[in-house]
Amino acid sequence: MNAVEIEEAITLLAEQPFDAESFPFAFLEAFGNKETTLKRLKSDKKGSTNASDLKDEGAVLQRNNIHILACLEGETASTLTKLRESPSTAKAKAKFILATDGKYFEAEDLISGEPVACDYDDFPNHFGFFLPLANISTVKQIRDSSFDIRATSRLNRLYVELLSQNPDWDTAERRHDMNHFMARLIFCFFAEDTDIFGGQNLFTDTIAKMSESNSSNTHEVISEIFRSMNTKQNERKEAGIRSWADTNFPYVNGGLFSGSTETPVFSKIARSYLLHVGSLDWTQINPDIFGSMIQAVTDEEERGSLGMHYTSVPNILKVLNPLFLDDLREQLKEVGDSPRKLLNLRKRISNIRVFDPACGSGNFLVIAYKQMREIEAEINDRRGEVNDQSSIPLTNFRGIELRDFPAEIARLALIIAEYQCDLKYRGQKLALAEFLPLDAENWITSGNALRIDWRSICPPTGTSVKVVGDDLFESPLDQAEVDFENEGGETYICGNPPYKGTKNQTKQEKEDLKAVCGRYTKRSGTLDYVAGWFVKAAEYAESSKADYAFVSTNSICQGGQVPVLWPILYGLGQNIKFAHHSFKWRNLASHNAGVTVIIIGLSKENVSKKRLFQIGEDTEELEVTTSIIGPYLIPGTEVIVEGKTKPISILTPMSLGNAPYDGGHLIIESSEVDQLGLSNDEQVRWLKPLWGSTEVINGKSRQCIWIEGSDLEEAKKIKPIKSRIDSVEEWRLSSKDAGTRSMANRPHQFREMNSSKESTIIIPIRSSEARAYLPVDLYDNEARVTNLAYALYDAPVFNLAIISSKLHLVWISAVCGKLETRLSYSNKMGWHTFPVPQLTEKNISDLTKCAEDILLARALHYPATIADLYDPETMPENLRQAHERNDEVLERIYIGRKFKNDTERLEKLFDLYTQMTSEKNNKVN
Repeated sequence: MNAVEIEEAITLLAEQPFDAESFPFAFLEAFGNKETTLKRLKSDKKGSTNASDLKDEGAVLQRNNIHILACLEGETASTLTKLRESPSTAKAKAKFILATDGKYFEAEDLISGEPVACDYDDFPNHFGFFLPLANISTVKQIRDSSFDIRATSRLNRLYVELLSQNPDWDTAERRHDMNHFMARLIFCFFAEDTDIFGGQNLFTDTIAKMSESNSSNTHEVISEIFRSMNTKQNERKEAGIRSWADTNFPYVNGGLFSGSTETPVFSKIARSYLLHVGSLDWTQINPDIFGSMIQAVTDEEERGSLGMHYTSVPNILKVLNPLFLDDLREQLKEVGDSPRKLLNLRKRISNIRVFDPACGSGNFLVIAYKQMREIEAEINDRRGEVNDQSSIPLTNFRGIELRDFPAEIARLALIIAEYQCDLKYRGQKLALAEFLPLDAENWITSGNALRIDWRSICPPTGTSVKVVGDDLFESPLDQAEVDFENEGGETYICGNPPYKGTKNQTKQEKEDLKAVCGRYTKRSGTLDYVAGWFVKAAEYAESSKADYAFVSTNSICQGGQVPVLWPILYGLGQNIKFAHHSFKWRNLASHNAGVTVIIIGLSKENVSKKRLFQIGEDTEELEVTTSIIGPYLIPGTEVIVEGKTKPISILTPMSLGNAPYDGGHLIIESSEVDQLGLSNDEQVRWLKPLWGSTEVINGKSRQCIWIEGSDLEEAKKIKPIKSRIDSVEEWRLSSKDAGTRSMANRPHQFREMNSSKESTIIIPIRSSEARAYLPVDLYDNEARVTNLAYALYDAPVFNLAIISSKLHLVWISAVCGKLETRLSYSNKMGWHTFPVPQLTEKNISDLTKCAEDILLARALHYPATIADLYDPETMPENLRQAHERNDEVLERIYIGRKFKNDTERLEKLFDLYTQMTSEKNNKVN
């Protein structure tokens, strides 16, 4: 269950009549416990999983989770104490205790000591407190978003119901109207609970009072309210605004209610949902995250993951802090209480523009705005100007978003954030006095960011807006309404653009990327979609004082993308200012591992102290200060590694394994061999052990039909083999790929037919980053390799020693691509580029002995697999020692001693790579 589903279940439980006996089980069911689990908890027989020592009183204790007891009225406090002191609570390692009498509700997080105490009807507002019960890892900041999840859940119900009643609004032509209607509702719910409308629950109560209970005129009532808020008071009589809408609702303007006021027709259920949404306390809305949640409501593809669209504030601050907020705070610290210096800092802040060219629903912009208002408030406090109007205009927070509804929500979120900041720093009276009417300036544009000139959205200093996108509250606005002067001094570009690898890009996206990067490289087709934002930002920074930082897939700093993208960025004068190594960009999904990302901040200014962040042990964030950060996010070097078709050193050339292109007919699972009915001699003759990444790591091969050309006629005499060959031919001929069809004339063979005469070293393409060494193994000449692994055929064994080294592992980790954080091996990028000094016969002999010792150490633990042997928790000591000896022997060849750390290893390897590739005699195309 996700967070929204849990909230709905908890709300339903609170609405039902309280039953002390069933409550503990109903509560656990709401957090995703299955019927079989609850049945074992309910059982009073042997085998019951209820670990409570208070069973006779009706208590339920689920091990490692919660101890619950429903009690008599007025006894919640004493019951909670009883649960806390219960020996079974500690013995069963309960995380929570909970007591309720159906009137009052009390609970405690036993790990943090945080309590909850509220009326029973109100406990759904605290459902986020209990999310760990559903294995949803939370932090306090996520728990505090409970209201946003509840509001999203209710709006989703309303949205779905309205679409079912108004199918014509569920079309591409009307989707904008429906989304625009939802934005209007959100504003009204917020405005009525914050006295912007001048009365608590005014909007909701008016609908309840003026619409029929059967909902027949609900749409007409809402439409009239919207019409009133778009009409100035002195024009309402002439416009014929109904008296109940005229006297109660203010003029809002800002384009939010302009244009058509057509409203979808409401069913009785939809009317009920609307009133329910309005009954929530919208003063609790958190514009930092609400936008990204509500975005899912209106996106059919995303609605299934409703409640998971949460981008944490700490993650966003990983971008904004080193980009510019840390600098502002440092300057605030330096100026102290000097009135003049404080004023200069405030002027600087008022001229800063924050621009998100993939803004979604505005998370980055909202958080940047709130952080800057906090700094400004401290300045005003030190200057004794607490109630002064903010000098930070919302128009300094610019955005581009492809879809119109998120862009609409982004503007609305900024408006709400501005009001909340005014309320916090200036008080309710001033906040209300200056809130309405909204202005009509458009600073969020809906459009394709890779096709729009960013200077038209966020022009250089002193230039008016010349080109604008559609107004997000009613499009289009007249040009006069959207032209406003940009007096920004600094521009900071930030955000989380879309990342799509080449295989997942649409034709349009490929064309977008070519339009941006094609003028610099013929290889734009190899880049991730996010690369377009980096190049556009670099171009923007050529004519503006602008630094930028994006959350990105780590692919742009790995493998073949580095030599394509980074020469472009360097050529445009950019330097890495700060970076975050790979980490999980988590959201609020249950069991969600998050997307693996990096953060890269760049600047035209080559600052002397660059900041490199990485996750250390116990998830603690570590910071390294360095003068250079290279494109592989390595301190001290900006070298770019180009893939090679042949090794730059003494190493044996490595090739990708054999691609079957067979529809599965040439490959045989071990369990299927007997079904072929082959004799032992026929199996030896026509079947070969087949190894790929999974097989090498898990120590169990599959089989494959392997027929050399001259043996075909003899092999086809065997019916099971002929049948499979015929199936391959049929499969290849039916392919849409011309290359695959061309192989139909030799259906008995893989695309490649490479094998060894004596031995084969096989290296998996992908492997876990948790292992201390790369997986690799040595096989005899019977082994055949799939294209899911790399092979060295008949190579000297010292090659295995080098692959097995820590030195090679750190090189692969740095320059090759990764799938999430898993290592992705590459022959051209990782092996052929690996710099090895000139080896003497003694060096080769020593390394050969090391490789043999590693293989012998493994053999002593037969039948343990590589997966077993290289588990970081259980790696055998003799194998570990064999690897350590191998590391020492190899590293002494490089510098005469062991390297101190991985940083030193990489510095040496990049230096040596530069030397070897710059020497004419060693250049390899």
